[in-house]
Order: sequence, then structure tokens, then C-alpha cells
Amino acid sequence: MLAFIGTLIIGIICIVIGISNMRGNISSLHSYHRHRVSEEDRIPFGKKVGFGTILCGCSISIFSVFSAITLYTSNNSFILIGSAFLLSGLIIGLIIMISAICKYNKGLF
Repeated sequence: MLAFIGTLIIGIICIVIGISNMRGNISSLHSYHRHRVSEEDRIPFGKKVGFGTILCGCSISIFSVFSAITLYTSNNSFILIGSAFLLSGLIIGLIIMISAICKYNKGLF
């Protein structure tokens, strides 16, 4: 029971950080990325990275809900559905974040 509550909390934290990034507050990102982004690109960069973070957080939260349903119903098909949401959300969210970092920072490093 504690496992799905922990993943739900992690998902909610990711969503809150993503919303903060979308508002232009990119202080949660590494200092290298904050310094490399110009002032006029800060808002579009924050929106793209924030959207990717929100997508990752939502997929973690959805996985947590399906994990809880599996725990209470003993039907393992829900964990497979939740895992599909988790993997697809994390992959798509990371692709969005990495593409935004490459675009606005002129590379990952």
C-alpha cells in the first residue's frame, strides 16, 4: 500500500515542478541550463521542459492509480496497463525535455 502512495507523491511533485517551469521559473533545472538559456528564450524553454515534466508526472501518477487498483482487485492486467502508461509517458516526456534542452542550449552539454 505504501508503494503506490509513494509513487503518487512523486508524480504530484513532478507535476508541481512542471507547472513551475511552465510559468518561467526554471530554477529546478541544473545551473548550466539556466545560464545557457537567453532571457527571451526562458519562457518557451520553461514551457517545453515543464510540459515534459508534467507528462512524466502524470504517467507516474496514472501508474500509481493502476497499481492501487491491482492491489485491491488482484487483477494483474491493470498493472500492465499502468506500466504501458508509465513507459510511454516517460519516454515521450523525456524526448520533449531533451529536444527543448538541445534547441535552447545548443546541445545537451
